Amino acid sequence: MTINRIQLLSLPVTDQDRARDFYVDVLGFDLLGDNPMGPERRWVQVAPKGADTSITLVTWFDTMPPGSVKGLVLETDDLDGDVADLTRRGVRIQGGVQEAPWGRFVTFDDPDGNGIVLQATTAHA
Repeated sequence: MTINRIQLLSLPVTDQDRARDFYVDVLGFDLLGDNPMGPERRWVQVAPKGADTSITLVTWFDTMPPGSVKGLVLETDDLDGDVADLTRRGVRIQGGVQEAPWGRFVTFDDPDGNGIVLQATTAHA
């Protein structure tokens, strides 16, 4: 096998504009594209700044209902600062900051109920 990276993850949403605004305006992702894809579809692609892997916000997969993705894991270098920013922006953090042997994390949902984990991994010596 010569697979060397994950390029794209499709994330099911109800409203692409609302989802785009959340990922760009609330999470600070870059908008990589928002283009027509036929008469009734759009290709909306976002990614964390400088990331190799991006997310496309999709509405057209019947087998992927909005809110069905759980465990989208995002890494941060400043968990406490990001949690404060998210809280100020109206994101409900579920259960506060959690401690684990590998680091610290919080969980929250996007506007459609897709579950996100924001974590700060502890460096291993």
